Amino acid sequence: MLEHVKEARRKLFARMESESVALFYAGSMPHKTTDQFYRYAPQRNFYYFTNLNEPNMILMLLKGKEDNKTYLFVEENTDHIIKWEGARMEKAEASERSGIAIENIHYIKAFDGIFNQVMNYARSVMGTPPKTLYLDLYHVNPTSQPIALTQAKTIIDNYKELSIKAINEHTSYLRMFKSDAEIKQIKAAIAHTEKGLNNVMRKMAQRTHEYQLEADFYHEITLSGSEGNAFDTIAACGSNATVLHYVSNRDVIKKDALMLFDLGALHENYASDISRTYPTSGTFTKRQKTLYNIVLEVNKATIEQVRPGLTWKALNDFAKSLLIEKTKAIGLIKEDADIAELYYHSIGHFMGLDVHDVGHYNIPLEPGMVLTIEPGLYVKDEGIGIRIEDDILVTESGYENLSESIIKEVDDIEKVMKRKK
Repeated sequence: MLEHVKEARRKLFARMESESVALFYAGSMPHKTTDQFYRYAPQRNFYYFTNLNEPNMILMLLKGKEDNKTYLFVEENTDHIIKWEGARMEKAEASERSGIAIENIHYIKAFDGIFNQVMNYARSVMGTPPKTLYLDLYHVNPTSQPIALTQAKTIIDNYKELSIKAINEHTSYLRMFKSDAEIKQIKAAIAHTEKGLNNVMRKMAQRTHEYQLEADFYHEITLSGSEGNAFDTIAACGSNATVLHYVSNRDVIKKDALMLFDLGALHENYASDISRTYPTSGTFTKRQKTLYNIVLEVNKATIEQVRPGLTWKALNDFAKSLLIEKTKAIGLIKEDADIAELYYHSIGHFMGLDVHDVGHYNIPLEPGMVLTIEPGLYVKDEGIGIRIEDDILVTESGYENLSESIIKEVDDIEKVMKRKK
């Protein structure tokens, strides 16, 4: 990933205004309860530009009129940190992993002084101080303040001459296009996921509750080397599968029902996102098979549409029209508008460092983008929810199905589920 992050920084510098500074914070472990903290997960933009998976770091990018400079600030080890939490990454390793010159790596306690020097007209390392400060201004919801505004509060308060701008337009654009190194990580995450799903199919007959199969998936992917789930696993039996973000996973596994799994493993912070639907008995009923094959046909046909130049709207319209045609043919709906009761999400999304990765949905598909294709049917009065999702790379000539080896044909599923341990 070293060449990837060096190239990512080069591309970001090219998009930044002259005389500007960008700050990326690694984040920390939020307080959970009493003396517990949530497990650390790096702020994804920070990780994208550094390849560093450690808390309490700051990346500073300075773009001058003629040259650029990159600084990294890391946490200094103390006896307490070493004994209670484990030693933090030293400067030499941070330099090796990030490609940032070791002479430009400092301890966090030096950040305020160095930033003040950057802003000093007489001694600025850039010749003249920056005029623009770029921050990650992502809003979790309309009423929340971006975390970076809190992290950079001292700078914002003390350097009023800086114009604050969002870096998100640039980071979202760059992260749409996956490098070869990133695609390798995504493929590894998908490989973990495949092992987990195969385990789920083999264990289905032995389990009585949804959470047991959730555990079977997690057990297998972590044995395989994954850091864990890319997102909370959906293991939904029967009518629970008609709830798109059902994650309680506490219900009984019903006989002769369908179970919908929407899940994914992580690999080096890169996500996979796969949906598969299996019969709890190991064999599809005639009705289940009819509805399942509709979703499967739409999944495969929509994947075949993926190519450079295709818009997200065209992709969505194609999948929706095909679902309408096929559900009308079996009498499941009468009017086109009725499909909204059976299919109520879009055909997919970008995927990468985030499961629902950042990106610009108003531009046509281009090579290097990774997206999901996930049609579904949700027939609540029959207790049936079906979704089949694959992870697709847009190539120069069309597409590559990165999850092609994860079985989804009826005969293949039934064969695996009947196989003894």
